[in-house]
Amino acid sequence: SNMVWAFATADVYVDKLYEVVANEAVQRQLRRFTPQGLSNMVWAFATADVYVDKLYEVVANEAVQRQLRRFTPQGLSNMVWAF
Repeated sequence: SNMVWAFATADVYVDKLYEVVANEAVQRQLRRFTPQGLSNMVWAFATADVYVDKLYEVVANEAVQRQLRRFTPQGLSNMVWAF
């Protein structure tokens, strides 16, 4: 998540990078991601104008499964904006 966040923050958009990160994230099912990592990742994809439906579905499911308890207000805000 930090890598795509950094690229999006720097206005560098490499489609292949986002594609690879999305595929890896979906395969790993995001269980090891922190709430901030989840938020940063979807923020980066939205900022880069890259939408991978399966990634957003997996992130949403993981966030709901965690019941959003550990998300900061900023993290929740960024996630909602990204969707």
